[in-house]
Amino acid sequence: MPGILPTFLLFCGLCAAAAAGYWIKSSLPERHRSHDALELVPLTVNLLVTFTAIVLGLLTSSVKGNFDAAYNQRGLFASSLIEMDQCLRDYGPAADPIRAELRSYTAGVIASTWPDETPPQGVPYPNGASATLTGESHALGALISDIGRQIRALQPSGRPQEQVQSACAQQHQNLVTNRWRVIELTRASFSSVFYWVLVLWLVILFVSIGLTAAPNPATMIVIVLSSISITSAVFVIQDLEMPYGGLFGIPSASMRDALADMLRPG
Repeated sequence: MPGILPTFLLFCGLCAAAAAGYWIKSSLPERHRSHDALELVPLTVNLLVTFTAIVLGLLTSSVKGNFDAAYNQRGLFASSLIEMDQCLRDYGPAADPIRAELRSYTAGVIASTWPDETPPQGVPYPNGASATLTGESHALGALISDIGRQIRALQPSGRPQEQVQSACAQQHQNLVTNRWRVIELTRASFSSVFYWVLVLWLVILFVSIGLTAAPNPATMIVIVLSSISITSAVFVIQDLEMPYGGLFGIPSASMRDALADMLRPG
């Protein structure tokens, strides 16, 4: 989850920027505070407000699209795990050791991607599985590669099993492809450099607002509410950039359902 402290500091910074604008205005000589001298400021504020609204809207739309893509891809990945297990189940008892490794892999993904949740019970998984929410886990990658090797090493006893083995090999390829798509969609596209540029734009905007603000409680309340609105929008953008672990984080339900399906008897 994005830090509460940076969000609070941004809120304080915007309020301070508005106060600085008012201080600058009150410090100017009287001839520079006339209506004619400051009439350009509202036009500048309108320009900055429009520009900021466009940028925040585009950023929100972009990160929401990436979040939805990550959410959908996680569901596809869980479905491919179920299909892989069902294919191995169809092969017969000879594939049971491979199914056990697939369950171990699924449990490892759950435990490492959602470390704050209760880990799967009754299913062993690699202790060295690092958190997959920020990239690839080498332990889990080695496990899924070993599953593929074991599938290719199966010795079918007839044509039906050969067909099932071929289908399982294809399912494994699909599983690997979906796995890498999930990993790639965990990477943030909102750079820290652009974040600070955005903060600079917002500070300039609130300084400009302070230059035209009247020193009364109503104006102060509006500035505070505006700061809360802007900082909450930035918080949501940063949170959506973190598909796992944030306030809007992708739940583990689909992966836990996949593991439950693998553990069903029959």
